[in-house]
This record gives sequence, C-alpha cells and structure tokens, in this order.
Amino acid sequence: MVRVTTPRTPLMQRALLAAAVLAAVAACGTDSKTKEQEQRIRADRADRAAAEAAERKKRQRPAIQGLHGMPPVLDPKDVYAADRPNMLSPVVKDFPSRVYVPNSESDTVSVIDPKTYEIIETIPVGRQPQHVVPSWDLKTLWVNNNRGHTLTPIDPRTGKVGKSVEVHDPYNLYFTPNGKYAVVMASLDRELVFRDPHTMKRIKTEPVTCYGVNHADFSLDGRYFIVSCEFSGELLKVDTEKMKVVGQQKLPFDGAMPQDVKISPDGKRFYVADMMADGMWVLDGDKFDEPELLPTGKGCHGLYVGRDSREMYVSNRGEGSVSVFDFTRNELTKKWHLPDGGSPDMGGVSADGNVLWLSGRYDSEVYAIDTRSGKQLARIPVGSGPHGLAVYPQPGRYSLGHTGIFR
Repeated sequence: MVRVTTPRTPLMQRALLAAAVLAAVAACGTDSKTKEQEQRIRADRADRAAAEAAERKKRQRPAIQGLHGMPPVLDPKDVYAADRPNMLSPVVKDFPSRVYVPNSESDTVSVIDPKTYEIIETIPVGRQPQHVVPSWDLKTLWVNNNRGHTLTPIDPRTGKVGKSVEVHDPYNLYFTPNGKYAVVMASLDRELVFRDPHTMKRIKTEPVTCYGVNHADFSLDGRYFIVSCEFSGELLKVDTEKMKVVGQQKLPFDGAMPQDVKISPDGKRFYVADMMADGMWVLDGDKFDEPELLPTGKGCHGLYVGRDSREMYVSNRGEGSVSVFDFTRNELTKKWHLPDGGSPDMGGVSADGNVLWLSGRYDSEVYAIDTRSGKQLARIPVGSGPHGLAVYPQPGRYSLGHTGIFR
C-alpha cells in the first residue's frame, strides 16, 4: 500500500497550533475549576465546623468557682439539678421512706409511713424538739432539742436512736456546702456556732447582734449564706469560709418576722418568708440591697421547691393555705386552701415530687397535699406543737440542713 502524505500548509499548521492551545487552556480551566470547588468545599466545611464549635461552646455551662471542697455545681442555671424525682443518692436509696415529725410540746418524734399515712413509731427525745435535720453526708437525722440543749441522732436506715449530744440552744441546724462544718442556729444565745459535723464539737462561735437567728440558705457557689432573724426583723449575710457576718439589714416593714429562706434555681435571688408581712421578701443576695415584698397569704412561713425547679410551695400558716409561686413567670399562680383550715408550717416534698408534707403547728396534725392538684390527701393526728418535719429520704447529693435542703 502506498501512503500518500499531504503537505501541511502554514495555514493548517496555525490551525492545528491554535486547536492545541485551546485544548490546553480548556484542560487548565477544568483543573482550576476543580481546585476552586475543592477549596470552596473545604472552606464550607471549616466554616460549618467553626459554627458547630461555637454553638457547642455557647451551650456549655460555665464552671462555677465554688467554695473550696464543695461538690461541683451540676448546672449553673439550676441549683436544684440534683433534686429531680426519685434521683436518690446511693447512700440513701435503700432507706425506708418515712416522715419524721418533731412535736415540740410533747418532746417526741412521730414517725409516719407515707404509704399508709399511719404513725408507726413515737420516739421520746429531749425538751422542745424543733426540727429534724438530715446530715451533710445523708447518713444521720439530727433532732434539734432546743430547750433540752441536745441533738438526738436517728439512723434513717434502721430507725435506731443514738445517744444524744450536748449542744446548747440548737433551734435549727445547717451544714456548709463542703461538709466541713455544722452551723447551729442558737436563736436565744444570739450566736452562729460552727461545729464539727460529726462530733458536734464547737469550732468557732460568731456572735450576732440581731435576735432570733433561725433559718438560712446558701448561695449558688456556697461562698455565703443568708440568715433570717425572726425577733428583730433582720437579715444577715455570712461569709461561709471566714465564718463571719459580713452584712446586716433591717427589713422595711414594721414588726417584720422573717422565717424560712430559699434561693431561686438560677441562684440570683433569695426568698424570705415573713409571717407578719404576710408574704415573701425577694432579695438579691450578691448585692444584699433592700428587698421587695411579694404578698402570698397570712402568716407566710415555709418555702419548698418542687422537683422540676419550676414552682415553690409557700405555706401560709395564718390562713391554712399554700401558695404556688412560678419561678419562670415570677408570679403566684395558685393557692390551695386546706378544706378544714389548719396551720401549715414546715415540711418537705416527697421523693417523687407528688406530695407536699407540712406540719400543722397549732393543730397537732400533719397534712399531705397532692402537688399536682392541691388536694388534701391526708390529715394525720400527731403530738402537740408539730414543727420542722423531715421527709426522708429525698433526692440530692448532700444536705445543707434544715428540714432538707439538698444539692
């Protein structure tokens, strides 16, 4: 076969060269577009990753620099995060559920089975028991025998009563958030007495100039606590670590008689019940400035936070009612009246959050109230002058004292 070769003219050569150049440019353009696309994809991924990281950081709760030795705050927006329904500590999960009622004029403690609403035991204790207080480590219940000048320990696992410990004027009892000290509210002695939380040996005495120190609650970080002085109508601010009063103020109401104290879930406000002002004082604890009064009902006395941290139950001892305060709405939303009247005083909420237990201070009885409906479930006769009853066990990692303030 004879191959015929056609000579290339300059015009043909120029055309072939142009075609080659265009092909090369096209190929380069494709590579450039691909690289640009890859760069855009990488940039988009990086932007998304940065946005997700920022969102995660935004959602992260800032650490609270709490009192030295205090268990870490679980949620800076809710000091009661450990108190959810039936969230019992391993320490108490096997304890039988009981309601312990100190009868201040009978010198006894009535023990109620909350399932049957029946008294299963009556325990003789010292003179004028005022409150039954869970210890910081949750293992002991301390009966505050105010005029007997003793604390009587009860083992909540077995119900066994231990040997009483001599402690002068123990009207009420609290524990510092790190468990380092017990704090005795020596009402008539006009003292805050810091003691060993186990042996109750006196460590430091802080004299006060107000009258009737009796109730308290601690700040979110545990570094200070607010104390009510019933008989002089005053409030104290106490530095926990220094064990020293750092602030004092007179309530702006003639004849004020402050009682129970509770902090809001977000830790920004303290609520102080006042039985003569017939409402709660709302106070900024950090600033410790002048509080505002929120009327609730006659003889406002005890304050108890629900298991979801949304509501607080306020006992109005002078009118036989319970007001319900909504933290989110910052207002009272309901009022439950006991069907036959009464004198609802101190108490606590059941482990599942469904029942509010309150002593009937002047009626020798105890009330069980459904927290979902406000209906009275039971009215149980007990001894004379029932006061600071404790529902036990309750959810929480440790106890700050009184009838059960848990974190």
